[in-house]
Amino acid sequence: MTVTVLGPQRRPTVGPLPAGTVAATVTAGWREREADDAELDALLGGRTVNLRLHARWLAVLDDDRELATAEVNHRAVLEELQDLYALRVDQQERAIEAIRRSATRPRTKSAALADAEETLRLVDAQHLARAAEARADFDAAWRPGDRVAVRRHRAEVAAVLRDAGVLVLAGGHVGVLLHVLRLFAVTPPADVLAWSAGAMALTDRVVLFTDGRAEAYAAGLGLLGGTVLLPHARRRLPMDDPARLGALARRFAPASCLVLDDGVQGLDKARVIGADGRVG
Repeated sequence: MTVTVLGPQRRPTVGPLPAGTVAATVTAGWREREADDAELDALLGGRTVNLRLHARWLAVLDDDRELATAEVNHRAVLEELQDLYALRVDQQERAIEAIRRSATRPRTKSAALADAEETLRLVDAQHLARAAEARADFDAAWRPGDRVAVRRHRAEVAAVLRDAGVLVLAGGHVGVLLHVLRLFAVTPPADVLAWSAGAMALTDRVVLFTDGRAEAYAAGLGLLGGTVLLPHARRRLPMDDPARLGALARRFAPASCLVLDDGVQGLDKARVIGADGRVG
């Protein structure tokens, strides 16, 4: 399998696929705008089939009201877990900033920072484990894949994928993307092309970041192991603050924190945030 990652597509860099290639596209992250894919179809060469995963999800919830109610409760659990985790992250990051400001002796400051950063990594790991446990409990209790409405859509999606040469994952809401990709058991064909949230969904650990703060969110699909992808970093991360960038890189090590700038075409072209906070 070949996985190609692009930077954000505010100014499209995606181009036509090889002649005769059929692309199965996923624009579910756009949610209610999922069907607005005419420009994407033209850019890819006009041979795309939108899997309509968001619309299929809504159809399943309409057809299976019992599952719909269970999903509402499940999402409430996940949201509360994320909110409580965010409080712990905020407290720990405040402690790290206080240590940076108040400690004066290099050796004691370094030791205190190392301990605080290790605690933050533990908070991340605990949250991901609890979120995964909640999802596993939901799947075991409700077995979505065995429900009639889900099975029908899974069969239709699988039929499209059998004829496709590439799976294209656009950006948008990464939580929605992850949910529908799993719900409909989307298995990529030979190649994958992805950007922004679509690329984040392919990693083994999805990290959300905004206003300079990062939060572990969920396990991804695991096709891009050992990477944390950071699209729109210039707008969301303190790119002029090496101390905070270095802390971010150390926090998610040994995974590499890769900056997906606009125009990036391939992970080998992405910039890497080093443990010292330098970006290169």
